[in-house]
Amino acid sequence: MVRRNFLQTSLMAASALALAGCDAAFSALNLVVPRTGYRVVGDLVYGPDPRHKLDVYVPDNLSGPAPVLLFFYGGAWQAGSRKQYRAFGQAFASEGIVTVVADYRLYPQVTYPAFVEDGAVALAWVHANIAKYGGDAGHIFVSGHSAGGYIAAMLGAEPKFVEAAGGNLLWMRGVIGIAGPYDFLPLREESYIAIFHGANNRDAMPVNHVKGRRPPMLLTWGTGDGTVGRVNIDHMEAKLKSFDSPVETRLYPGVSHIGIILSLAHGFRGRTTLHQDMLRFIRSH
Repeated sequence: MVRRNFLQTSLMAASALALAGCDAAFSALNLVVPRTGYRVVGDLVYGPDPRHKLDVYVPDNLSGPAPVLLFFYGGAWQAGSRKQYRAFGQAFASEGIVTVVADYRLYPQVTYPAFVEDGAVALAWVHANIAKYGGDAGHIFVSGHSAGGYIAAMLGAEPKFVEAAGGNLLWMRGVIGIAGPYDFLPLREESYIAIFHGANNRDAMPVNHVKGRRPPMLLTWGTGDGTVGRVNIDHMEAKLKSFDSPVETRLYPGVSHIGIILSLAHGFRGRTTLHQDMLRFIRSH
């Protein structure tokens, strides 16, 4: 039982270091990411806080309203910057998808559910404004890696967050979780206990907010992930299926928590099929 609980939490003390490594890797990749085929409209304000900003990656030569992908990065709800994720923006803008990378407030400035609320406000901004950048507000997909995957999944799982921002679940054509934690109680790290208001706050788990049919979800994970365990994707998949919600899962053999998101970057896409899987999911919905 102790071993099983350890796997369930899947948020180890090493996670902060791993995610710092992800930030560093993406910052380095920014130097070699192709600059052609798209333009970046940066530092757009979606809310009152200094961290309420986002960047829009606009494909060149759009012939009509394009699908939209809103992305939230990881960082243990404590670190990260949208400026480190040009590689993600390029990965999908180069395929004709208007891509948005958003910042959100972090701990210790805020605790749950403030970062989810920020995600909902960012989604509302995208819905209201993305047509100015060639995007189709009727075809918005929400994605995230790690802590960002948690935000994306919570937006898809719990209607009240999007409704509080003036919208509804129909704003999302689909949700894509990349190595996201969705069911990771009990918490053991002091920072996580503080962020989520206790070691066993069931309200903080996205899986517990699936209480009806939800937008289609694509849940992805690498079998070499030592930070977020497989139980998260398994429990979320089972809960969604129990309400007949469309859900797909993709497992990438031997891929680590950082490796899965790096596999979206130019020059690294042969390491997994994540890029192709996400494109297929977006185009099929």
